[in-house]
Amino acid sequence: MIMSSSTGIQPANTPAPDFTPLEIISPTDPAFFPPRKSGATSVASLSTEPLEKVRVAIIGLRRGISLLKGTLAGDHNLVTVVCDLRQDRCQEALELIKAKGQPEPVVIQGDENAWEAILTRDDVDAVVIASPWNTHVPMAVATMKAGKHALLEVSAAVSVKECWELVDTSEQTQRHCIMLENCCYGESEMLVLNMVRQGVFGEITHGEAAYIHDLRSMLFKLGSEGDWRREYHKLYNGNLYPTHGLGPIAQYMGINRGDQFKYLVSMSSPQIGLSKYRNEHQPNEGRHADERYVTGDMNTSLIQTTLGRSIMIQHDIISPRPYSRLNMLSGTDATFMGYPDRLLLDHPEKYGIMLVENPDEESHDWLPEKDFEKIKEEFKHPLIKRLENKAKDGGHGGMDTVMMIRHLECIKNGETPDSTVYDAAAWSSILQLSTQSVANGSAPVFIPDFTRGEYKNLKPL
Repeated sequence: MIMSSSTGIQPANTPAPDFTPLEIISPTDPAFFPPRKSGATSVASLSTEPLEKVRVAIIGLRRGISLLKGTLAGDHNLVTVVCDLRQDRCQEALELIKAKGQPEPVVIQGDENAWEAILTRDDVDAVVIASPWNTHVPMAVATMKAGKHALLEVSAAVSVKECWELVDTSEQTQRHCIMLENCCYGESEMLVLNMVRQGVFGEITHGEAAYIHDLRSMLFKLGSEGDWRREYHKLYNGNLYPTHGLGPIAQYMGINRGDQFKYLVSMSSPQIGLSKYRNEHQPNEGRHADERYVTGDMNTSLIQTTLGRSIMIQHDIISPRPYSRLNMLSGTDATFMGYPDRLLLDHPEKYGIMLVENPDEESHDWLPEKDFEKIKEEFKHPLIKRLENKAKDGGHGGMDTVMMIRHLECIKNGETPDSTVYDAAAWSSILQLSTQSVANGSAPVFIPDFTRGEYKNLKPL
């Protein structure tokens, strides 16, 4: 098992991992829709024993530092273990914990397997896994089998087989497996979620999601996640990072709770931009000159749900363009579009807004800013209202803090978290399935129902 220095799990000069290309699984293969394991039960509504304090271990203190800060912001959390190969990151974590007035945690260092010492500790209830993608499933599975809850960074897995391994283990151990999709806890995303729950959008018909983020320089930065993340660009031509944009849209639509991904089609543009950047800049004294990349600069996938809704999802971390997750939702009564945030209401008069003299006349304009501000205040999510003071200095505009407080609060109270292992699996499976569709001329590819049919009778949390 090889882990990257971006998480502090391996030194910067360690070679990148040798990934094995994805095995393409046919929808007729039993591995695509395996039966539930003997003795396992659903975790869609899993409640566990309430805890006085949630004792947390954190593996990987690059990304993990922000998650540590969010954990410390919750009064019900106690950080008992930090794990990283780099001493400077461990020291930074210790100082943050000390400043919070918590007892000094155990520091676990050593080789890439040092994290396994966490598994036998009796002072850990939940393990935060902030390591490279290829380590998420082995760590999460071992964590759950040790009787602890697993909270793992995005994406949760890189193959359908791995997704099922997470689902099966969570069901067998009755431990939570939560993917830490922070973008579900952005203020705009939670505003839209609350508006959906309050019926503002009417019937939802279509959503658009994306991860558009120029990361060319990071992909070649030694000692960063580029050391391992660039490897995926050599192997897979699909959507390599679907969950940031897709997670919020899936929650708006009640995916896994009333609706379900059914199938997708996917296509990619040519791979040009990453090679061009490498050739022009010759990063790291030209050591990457012989690398061959296959991931198209832009991948666009279309998902159909069982209720007939459509979702567009894009991935582009190569093109020189502004950051966007799109975050677009359309229904019979309203449309929201992010970057920048805009809202159109089909009947604004319902909310005390008069845009035209005759309400029966059509309006095709976004709400004026003053009216949109009124709507934002009226439908601000209660969780944001409650936590905005604690979140104001948190990572990614505060969403990291809201996410960590909320998930660990659910574990403390013994409640089902906002997203379960079924969400982690469904959202993450898009990496392999989009790759399969592209490789087969954009042919439709069925998406597994990780709830095994249970979604039909589940209500959104």
